[in-house]
Amino acid sequence: MPDFKVANPDLAPEGQKLIEWAEAHMPVLMRIRKRFAREKPLDGLRVGCCLHVTKETAVLVRTLMAGGADVALCGSNPLSTNDAVAAALVEDGAHVFAWRGQDRDEYYWCIRQVLKHGPRLVHDDGADLIVTLHEELSGALKDMICGFEETTTGVLRLKAMERDGILAFPIIAVNEARTKRLFDNRYGTGQSVLDGIMRATNLLLAGKTVVVCGYGWCGRGIAMRARGLGAHVTVCEVDPVKALEAVMDGYQVMPLREAAKVGDIFVTATGCEKVIRREHMELMKDGAILANAGHFNVEIWLPDLEELAVRKERVRPCVDAYVLPDGRKLYLLGEGRLVNLVCADGHSPDVMDMSFANQALCAEYAVKHEGELEPRVYLVPEEVDMAVARLKLEALGIRIDKLTPEQKAYLESWRLGT
Repeated sequence: MPDFKVANPDLAPEGQKLIEWAEAHMPVLMRIRKRFAREKPLDGLRVGCCLHVTKETAVLVRTLMAGGADVALCGSNPLSTNDAVAAALVEDGAHVFAWRGQDRDEYYWCIRQVLKHGPRLVHDDGADLIVTLHEELSGALKDMICGFEETTTGVLRLKAMERDGILAFPIIAVNEARTKRLFDNRYGTGQSVLDGIMRATNLLLAGKTVVVCGYGWCGRGIAMRARGLGAHVTVCEVDPVKALEAVMDGYQVMPLREAAKVGDIFVTATGCEKVIRREHMELMKDGAILANAGHFNVEIWLPDLEELAVRKERVRPCVDAYVLPDGRKLYLLGEGRLVNLVCADGHSPDVMDMSFANQALCAEYAVKHEGELEPRVYLVPEEVDMAVARLKLEALGIRIDKLTPEQKAYLESWRLGT
């Protein structure tokens, strides 16, 4: 097996500068790295990662390596790898199989190279690595200690595997940590998705109608930031509770067939397939912009868009115009893949600091509890979640109150009443 395959190893100096910038803005993970370097909680373990190969991911990989791990890394999306960062991690000693612009066969080839590395811990984003491991290397499942899933889409897939009785080793759903989903999913996605749209189009959002499909934590963040930039925001939902929440948050809520007629920019953030499809595309205005913030490129249904169009042309680096028979143009950003990573730099290091701190501390937790966890999907341990929050507050120079012994007793007692 080759030790690595990246676009251009000579890009390493550029990548090192990018990683250093991220490290300067990820104080929690850097504090964890210092401790890992002393204690070596992952000493001798092979770790496989299928994550977006960004400067922030590099800080996590360096932290795992500081803890003694031998790390193999591939990208979790064909278009989200930063080639300079990939080259820098090879220079650091990681086994990296990633480059921007892969086709499907190349993407899965890279996943298989990471699995051939023989990992006992796996960090995944979307569950492609864990699913491939179950489908193609079942003999290796007995050696697995634990897996860690970064995103909502992956957690849904892994819970489905658990329900079907297929999941063969424990998974910790990092996405479900409060210090992950409340910040990464909301503030990280909200900012980075709008950043991706603006970089790709160079258009003003103020005054435009932005349609957000899905009002989970990611959708909440996108809607919030779009409104902050002066957009008129409409939310489309299938969950009545989330739809009601969007109403109470002050947004218009309507079916997508109605929103399709008035929207200027459409953003999907659902984790489901065929969200925007032919019946909606046929109703859209000339010049409507389509962007996807979900993990897989199935939310804007590309086969329908391809069938509808009589011509397709690249009009900007990340913008494809689909010309319909009546002359209308629909603009697709980033080939329907993650708009924040394809068209911009993804989440900021400030917020990924907490997400990847959870990844690192969950790896340490799993090793300490090897053999104690059943093959199912677990929440992040409360002590890990709280430790990340405390470290982040400390890094920000913020102090908070503590309960007095009397207050603790009051909260734990059922005897004290009116």
